[in-house]
Amino acid sequence: MLPIKVPPLGESIVEATVSRWLKKEGDAVAAGDTLVDLETDKITVEVPALKPGVLTRRAKQEGEVVHVEDVLGELDETAVPPAAGASQATGSPTPRTPSPMSTPTQQRSAVPAPASAAQSETIKSSPAARRIADERGIDIAAVSGSGRGGVISKPDVLAATAAPPPTERPTAPRPIAPPRGGNGVTAGERETREKMTTRRKRIAENLLQSQQSTAHLTTFNEVDMSALNALRDRFKEKVEKESGVKLTFMPFFVRAAVQALKQFPTINAQVDGDSIIYKHYVNMGIAVASEQGLVVPNVKDADRKSLLQVGREISEVARRARDGKLTMDDLTGGTFTITNGGVFG
Repeated sequence: MLPIKVPPLGESIVEATVSRWLKKEGDAVAAGDTLVDLETDKITVEVPALKPGVLTRRAKQEGEVVHVEDVLGELDETAVPPAAGASQATGSPTPRTPSPMSTPTQQRSAVPAPASAAQSETIKSSPAARRIADERGIDIAAVSGSGRGGVISKPDVLAATAAPPPTERPTAPRPIAPPRGGNGVTAGERETREKMTTRRKRIAENLLQSQQSTAHLTTFNEVDMSALNALRDRFKEKVEKESGVKLTFMPFFVRAAVQALKQFPTINAQVDGDSIIYKHYVNMGIAVASEQGLVVPNVKDADRKSLLQVGREISEVARRARDGKLTMDDLTGGTFTITNGGVFG
């Protein structure tokens, strides 16, 4: 058995994530065929078969983290791929003879590969480019290569067509965007956990290090609040008289933030170890200045409450904060925080 190992990944890169297996156990492969894609924090590495044979074992599954020289699987180089048949066993090209009872159509289908496929092997192209061209039914001979010496690369093939392939190779589900609640979330499900790729972990680590070691920049954006101010002036007396709630600007700020978080759910997510937890609810933290210092109680499920309910809860948590009666539940579980510095001028 020939072990399939993780190749050198580049300077200072010692680990990668198994992104996608392109061959199944039992598949016959030719030398140069890409077996598996590995994703590092910088690039995607294709691991090819060094010799022809049959893939007998996949030792690592998609999503697993691997290191240089780890065994990804095993290739039986002594096995004869089914497509080669006796020609590889005898070392001489032996054409397949169709059965006398076969129809002309059956005789044509017995040919191992069309001539165009054989010719494509002589074209200067990468294994990934040939694979994509085969998947999408593209004549690779018609693709212009941008590499050195006219070598056709994967981006060249992708650029040659914008149409999706007729049949996609099955891959592990990897959501492009997190669920946004409602139709994207199972009834009763409040959180979704997604494991970060190696690349995304490195980005997060570098951003955190940058945040801790560099100065921060604050930007200011002005918004025309005249329409909101007129609406508040129109209803604040009526609302306070009927419900006892002072209609401040904060409930409107909360509503605006909730709508933004629904549109961009990643901002409402949390990093936990090597995973991202997408939260399909909003516990809105409200910064409150008290005699004991700044505290951030939160309004639970602010996305499911009316403007008046949010206003009432903000008043209640602010009062408990000033009285020093906040509970642990008030201070935990927040998913996003806003503050209103207008009270300080």
